[in-house]
Amino acid sequence: MSQIAQYQGTGKRKTSVARVILRPGDGKTWFNGKTIEEYFPRLTHRSMVLAPLRVAELEGSYDVRVRVHGGGPSGQAGAVRHGIARALVEVDPNLRVPLKREGFLARDARVVERKKAGLHKARKAPQFSKR
Repeated sequence: MSQIAQYQGTGKRKTSVARVILRPGDGKTWFNGKTIEEYFPRLTHRSMVLAPLRVAELEGSYDVRVRVHGGGPSGQAGAVRHGIARALVEVDPNLRVPLKREGFLARDARVVERKKAGLHKARKAPQFSKR
């Protein structure tokens, strides 16, 4: 059996990690065993995830297979977008410039700041009383 071409990319955002595989096909989606509509019910998350394919003008020409874990819906959508963008650069290195210009290849390093001792949250302090 001949191995069909497949392109991989790992995306990260907040505490989410997405392993993305692109295979030439007709645009089928597989997200942890579900379709994109089932996995990301919100339209904003769906459009965010497919944005790199739209920029590369390759919508419907690759089957997208994703394993994603950690974090919530927004973090996971960001991780998948990052992974798809990285996989597209493997498909065609010339896509690097347009994808980078849109900011899809940058790892968004913002993560939740840790809670400090003596504070309610990372920065929220107890009410100050002078007397």
